[in-house]
Amino acid sequence: MGRKKGTVEFDESPPDFDHENPYGDPVAFLEMREHIVREKWIEIEKAKILREKVKWCYRVEAVNHLQKCRHLVRQYLESTRGIGWGKDGRHPSLHGPKVEEVESE
Repeated sequence: MGRKKGTVEFDESPPDFDHENPYGDPVAFLEMREHIVREKWIEIEKAKILREKVKWCYRVEAVNHLQKCRHLVRQYLESTRGIGWGKDGRHPSLHGPKVEEVESE
């Protein structure tokens, strides 16, 4: 009665979602929102791991940290771009119409 050995398959692709009519299929809308949130959390956790590596490198390298930790700092800074929870961090189709588009209609 041991555990069955095998791999678990996860569907990591985004769900089928119509960006033109987001409220047409409420289930797809919620699945897309959950997918976006899950991807954001993954990016945030990657940035946290890189931050810990940068801290460790600074402690270990001491005065040589500028040369020895430069690659980690660059990776960390790149990983933190655009992963916030603000409006600019969302998918462009979820921002809604621009002010000029609303006024012209």
